[in-house]
Amino acid sequence: MSFDVDVAVRRGEGRIAARFVTGPGATVLFGPSGVGKTTILQMVAGLVRPESGHVRVGGETLFDATARIDVRPEHRRIGYVFQEPRLFPHRRVAANLRYGMGRGGGDWDGIIAMLGIGHLLDRWPRSLSGGEARRVAIGRALLSDPRVLLLDEPLSSLDRARRGDILDALVAVRDRSGIPILMVTHDPEEAERIATAIVRL
Repeated sequence: MSFDVDVAVRRGEGRIAARFVTGPGATVLFGPSGVGKTTILQMVAGLVRPESGHVRVGGETLFDATARIDVRPEHRRIGYVFQEPRLFPHRRVAANLRYGMGRGGGDWDGIIAMLGIGHLLDRWPRSLSGGEARRVAIGRALLSDPRVLLLDEPLSSLDRARRGDILDALVAVRDRSGIPILMVTHDPEEAERIATAIVRL
């Protein structure tokens, strides 16, 4: 499954645009803060509407300005992991993970094992470390049975040891799940570790 993205939108006096075609694996949008990486991710997700261009994932058109196609975000089957985990504080980890499984969800046992979060299922979000919360957020996104996984700076604000743990988990997702990843980062080490293709902005 591949990405075919050609999008542009104006933000204030500036213009944010990207054009890339990549294959399976993990595509990383790499560049300094403020260049528009998150906005590009949001255009792929359908949270920001591009002014021109198209978004195709695995050959399916999610947005095409010329053809007037704009699939609603909730129908794009995209798992989105934000910079902050955004777990529901009133639900234990297991309930957070099950939240996105309305369509039957993914492989519960496989995803729990792959991310190493089985021992966290009875915990409350407030009791999790930053790295544990990120892994739970990634698991919740994967259990929604997405066609693609979007990650917005998933390692931000973590210390080096916890970043290493999450990178290991993301490499496992990339190699075992078969779900294509589109990830935003400004860290060259992260980009080199996870990427099968790097889009420099």
